[in-house]
Amino acid sequence: MDLRRGVQLAVTEVVKHLHANRRLITTSEEIAQVATISANGDKHVGGLIAQAMEKVGKEGVITVQEGKTMEDELEITEGMRFDRGFISPYFITDVKSQKVEFEKPLILLSEKKISQLQDILPVMEQAATRRRPLLIIAEDVDGEALAACILNKLRGQLSVACVKAPGFGDNRKAILQDMGVLTGATVFSDETDIKLEKATFEDLGSAASATITKDTTTFLNGAGAKDSVAQRAEQIR
Repeated sequence: MDLRRGVQLAVTEVVKHLHANRRLITTSEEIAQVATISANGDKHVGGLIAQAMEKVGKEGVITVQEGKTMEDELEITEGMRFDRGFISPYFITDVKSQKVEFEKPLILLSEKKISQLQDILPVMEQAATRRRPLLIIAEDVDGEALAACILNKLRGQLSVACVKAPGFGDNRKAILQDMGVLTGATVFSDETDIKLEKATFEDLGSAASATITKDTTTFLNGAGAKDSVAQRAEQIR
């Protein structure tokens, strides 16, 4: 116990020392220098990372994907990432990376918990008919609704994944509204006139792609109206 306490005290002092002596980097040149070191001295990669940081800002998300050409490319896309992952590992589509990878998923958003199969059966049928993956983001998904999603995934009848919405209370509501604007989806809640079990294809949002790990969810190029997305982003700023 004395050894552990001593280590904890030492860690606290080291962290204080690092904070006191840190120097924030602000220019693209400084960012490129740090990125180059992280890229094992590759100045080209370091420069690309600096360009990406300059484009998306401190709050932006930078991802790396394996390309199909010999050239490194930088692409800026509109998207969103939040710190909630898949509810069940049965939804994983790539066993090696332990991720869910969807192309052109349909997206259902709900402020409430989804437990009954009848609540999501219409949208599951919509996705299956169009042979599109289905991403369900709600307060929670459990009971027969979750069981049905897992069963359909395992049987190969529908690519589907369920994710808990981030945040709590009004914060969760605001985040879901952001997702709705970005993807073009209706956010189902007590305030909406239409019930979840009556949802139609037009109530579903979509995105070019979605990547879900056990901890995070990222979707890119949502189908929401560009003007609405820009207006919402300006409100947040």
